[in-house]
Amino acid sequence: MKKLLLVVALIPTFIFAQNSISGVFSPAEEYTIAFLYHATPTGAEYVDRTELSEDGSFRIALDSTMNPGIYKIVYALPPEENNFDFIYNGKESVGFTFSLNNGLEFTDSNENKLWASYIKSMEMVNLTLSNFYTQESNDKKAYAGIIKTLSDTQKAYEESSAGMLNSAFTKANSPYIPEGFEDLSTYSKNLKRTYLDHVDFSNTLLQSSDFLVDRVLAYVFGMTSNSNDENYKKDVDSLMTSIGEGNIHIKTILYEMIWRRFKDMDNSEVANYITDKHLLELSKQTGYDTLTEELVVYKNNAIGNKAANFDLAITKDGKTITTTLHDLDIANKYLVIFWSSTCGHCLDELPKVKELLANHKDLKVIAFGIEDAAEGWQKAIANYPDFIHVLGLGKWDNPTSNTYGVESTPSFFLLDEDQKIIAKPYDVEALKAVLK
Repeated sequence: MKKLLLVVALIPTFIFAQNSISGVFSPAEEYTIAFLYHATPTGAEYVDRTELSEDGSFRIALDSTMNPGIYKIVYALPPEENNFDFIYNGKESVGFTFSLNNGLEFTDSNENKLWASYIKSMEMVNLTLSNFYTQESNDKKAYAGIIKTLSDTQKAYEESSAGMLNSAFTKANSPYIPEGFEDLSTYSKNLKRTYLDHVDFSNTLLQSSDFLVDRVLAYVFGMTSNSNDENYKKDVDSLMTSIGEGNIHIKTILYEMIWRRFKDMDNSEVANYITDKHLLELSKQTGYDTLTEELVVYKNNAIGNKAANFDLAITKDGKTITTTLHDLDIANKYLVIFWSSTCGHCLDELPKVKELLANHKDLKVIAFGIEDAAEGWQKAIANYPDFIHVLGLGKWDNPTSNTYGVESTPSFFLLDEDQKIIAKPYDVEALKAVLK
């Protein structure tokens, strides 16, 4: 009986000692729910969710099975843009405030407060150094003082974080420390040269957080004044050397991110360089079949390549003739438009294309309708008798539009007389600029 009473007496203590994640969002009316995820090197595992109180607060209790590591709070849609990471060490609760004006601030958890304090301290020292260079000062004594503060700050925080999870981030963020006075050009080159030297790409904590992504993006896109394709390629190759042997999963994640950035920049030369030199082989090694297919499709549709062939029909001397895109010999240029009769933006753009043809008699439009059914498409094409029309059923599962890598409608592919892709204008206005 005494043992039973002891167990019962301890239950409230266990409950009281249970760790939690708690926070307050403001303004409260802007937020409704918080999702908690456990971040891993390859994604995020759902843990729990809770609705926010009227004052924007919430609390999620954590049981003893919760492993230390990187966790993520998602507070709005889209989730990839509305989230933040934090460290959970399994020993202490984590508390924070988050506001539109002041951002994220931790109120509980020595792990996270120390890391946040480190970031602010380093920002202040780096701002002082930036101001020194902006003023074009040659005061070597003042310069030495700034560099000493930079070095002392790093050392102090490394000592304070010893034995803590955030020490991996503090060490990875180690700054470049000049041995003597350096002009801005020299300092910038050395800063970039050493920027990844202290990053352990095999560390699972770093892999699970946003740190590696932010670091790599800064290295490739934010540390040079001469951002030409050759420099981009050198940085992409240098990154592979910095990551080192193995680590193929994190390599795939990071190189996919860089590839997508160049793709969004419409820089097909560097994007396809990344594919050929690094990413295609990585995607095959990791079994990332979707990415492998996407890389091949994008490369095949690069400017200068011959457009993928497909069947079509034309009217000649009152007769309908079945042929293919590659066999066409009726114009100096061809404009392939992937559109849909249910796409409002397409219905706005196609009349503009029709009007444009009046000034470009050497251009022939091939309108490829990607549709769920033929009825609506049949009615819509009556407005464009001078176009060559092709019906592609299956909508987004149509094999031809997939071969062209069509992700939205309308999508334009301008071809020369040999059906080579010479431009992929975003809309009619861009098409006009290309034709000029």
